[in-house]
Amino acid sequence: MKPTKNKENFKHFYDVVVTFDQIDMLHIVNNAVYFNYFEQARIKYAKDLGLLPKTGISFNGLTFYMVKNEINYLKAALFEDRLRIYTRISYVKNSSFGFEHIIENLDNNVIIAEGLGVLTHVDPVKKKSTPLPEEFYKKVLQFEPGVEILKSR
Repeated sequence: MKPTKNKENFKHFYDVVVTFDQIDMLHIVNNAVYFNYFEQARIKYAKDLGLLPKTGISFNGLTFYMVKNEINYLKAALFEDRLRIYTRISYVKNSSFGFEHIIENLDNNVIIAEGLGVLTHVDPVKKKSTPLPEEFYKKVLQFEPGVEILKSR
């Protein structure tokens, strides 16, 4: 995974406070919880861009499958730490797109994790990948002008 530690490259963020149910017997945030943070941040990102409605998670007939999810754990997060999850779409292809994330501990301004994920647009009936609609490209490019568009023409 290519490091994405420069938070200045991210326009979108989502804040959380570590709760008791997120820590394990070692008193640190359980490793699987970070993927939940990424998922919450992706949903907030999609809602803020207008890719999802403000309420609910209906995709208006669109279906997306998570096909890749990676994380690098750099430092531990603890109970009641205030965390900021930065999120961006880094590239868009014909039927898939990539997210990048970094998590910063706001109490000490240290980047504690970085990650990436790939989602694929899938026909809900055929269960096969299908091209992203043009509206998707427009909304992403409007918010992320530097996003890499890799779709074939």
